[in-house]
Amino acid sequence: MYVRTFILCFLCIVIAGGLFFAGSCQLDEINRQRSEMRLVVKEPLENAPPSLAFVTIALGSFRGLIVDILWLRATQLKEDGKFFDAKQLAEWITLLQPRFASVWDFHAWNMAYNISVEIPATRPQERWQWVRNGYELLRDKGIEKNPHSVILYRALGWIFQHKIAGETDDCHKYYKLQLYNAMKVLVDPQTQEHYKALADSPKEPGDIFQKPEVAKFLNELASADSSFSRSEELVDNYLSLRQQPSRFSEEAFAVIDDFRGTKALEEFDTFAKAYQLRHKWKLEPELMVELNEKYGPIDYKDPNKLLPLDWTLPDTHSIYWAALGLQKMPRETGSVDELNTDRIVFQGLQHLYYRGKMVLYTSKIPSKSDPCDIIERQSVFLFPDLRMFGRYDQALRELIKKYDRLGGNVAAVKSAHKNMLKRAVFLFYQAGHMGKATEIYNVLRKEYPEDEDIHASLTDYVRKRFILQCETSGISDAREMITLMLREAYYHYAVGNDDDAFGREWMAMEIYDNYQEGLRVDGADRAVLPDFDVLKYIGLIGFLGDARYPDYIRENILSRIQVERPELYKKLEQQHESFMEEMGKQESMQQ
Repeated sequence: MYVRTFILCFLCIVIAGGLFFAGSCQLDEINRQRSEMRLVVKEPLENAPPSLAFVTIALGSFRGLIVDILWLRATQLKEDGKFFDAKQLAEWITLLQPRFASVWDFHAWNMAYNISVEIPATRPQERWQWVRNGYELLRDKGIEKNPHSVILYRALGWIFQHKIAGETDDCHKYYKLQLYNAMKVLVDPQTQEHYKALADSPKEPGDIFQKPEVAKFLNELASADSSFSRSEELVDNYLSLRQQPSRFSEEAFAVIDDFRGTKALEEFDTFAKAYQLRHKWKLEPELMVELNEKYGPIDYKDPNKLLPLDWTLPDTHSIYWAALGLQKMPRETGSVDELNTDRIVFQGLQHLYYRGKMVLYTSKIPSKSDPCDIIERQSVFLFPDLRMFGRYDQALRELIKKYDRLGGNVAAVKSAHKNMLKRAVFLFYQAGHMGKATEIYNVLRKEYPEDEDIHASLTDYVRKRFILQCETSGISDAREMITLMLREAYYHYAVGNDDDAFGREWMAMEIYDNYQEGLRVDGADRAVLPDFDVLKYIGLIGFLGDARYPDYIRENILSRIQVERPELYKKLEQQHESFMEEMGKQESMQQ
């Protein structure tokens, strides 16, 4: 009995030893696969105190305890106003827990929202830096470590959509200007052909350097200014040269002039823009082309002509990141995270529809230190782009089909679609497009007959909505009503209905005055409308750019204004000159 027990124990030990040996033989392969799947945390804590670095290594698997302590400390530092220390701790926490997507989400939110608003609105540059810190943490590091985490793509899209594109932050206009100025040089000219050229451009510098004519151009540029001899800074310096030539020698810009119009300069210029989009902004031109084809506005003159999205607007960036996150998902599930990411896409399209055209203008405001001292500053105004209606409508209909198939929350998407149609009726009616408003209203009554608001006639429905929006209007409602009403006023003026034109303009001014009088804003002017003269100019360019109106009407209106209303024409001309001057500052080096 004893011998039998001994033999069994011995056999078990031998088998166990064999299994341990077989497992150890697989260890190298397992570690290799872990490295390939990026499941190994190798990043050291850079600039960390020696005590923290030692404890991190010593505790090994118990690093979660350190994370809890660091998290509490980061929160305390933020509350104490020690923002840079809090940012450093946040970076250490994400290094210790790189696969925990919620950690990246929390710290990006903390920087973009909590820390940024602790800085006074009178220092928008510092606020913008913290907003950038937030989205760059997600874009450059969090998503890189968690490429299939849809919540990080959604969080990144939300920062662009709510913090930058939204109007709740006192400095939102400054944020929009910073994004516009950064992107304008990279995406002009805004045509689909240009985006395809960006997508087809070489991805690495070595590929473009091999072209003889391009190599000749770069050699001459490096000879003119040594700043262009460093390959790692070449693209940044080249794009800076195109925007701010005063930073470099005159000889360098002379080289640009010598090669202007050549294929070499065109190829390198396209490569530099594409390289910057890929490496700095993490935007793939191939996906930009795809999203332009799927969501770009419709040209009413030629429905077969593709118009790209405006990539200087933050809402377009929110659509990009949400769409990329949905592509990275292993499969469609209809989960809450997936639905919320889909919402980023259709809300981005909604915003491009309601406020998808941007005008830069110069505003004059009294100095806070001396009210008699008038200062000028660049500002932005966004107004509806009715061309986006078809794309927005199509996207919502596709989502309804998707969540009906997946068994998800179809009711939420249908509610968004119904509200969009109701608002579209009002917008097109205000803009003077009665036929389109009637068409949408009929679709609305057919698809959502249970809604009591649409049992009335079209005229009664619009009247009731108009009264309601006048009573409860925020800046979005006031902006839409004023600009579209002015657009309609120009239409009536163009066709000779002067009384109706005057009535629309007078009503727009009444809405403007009522809104401005009821406005109470402390700090920056996040909800302040531009001067009414600026809005009249915006209404005019909106009318002239609306292809739904016949060409002859749009072509003749300026002549009539010049003859019959010279004071208005003069003001519009002055505003146009100011607008063109602002645009010229951005584009002078691109011509």
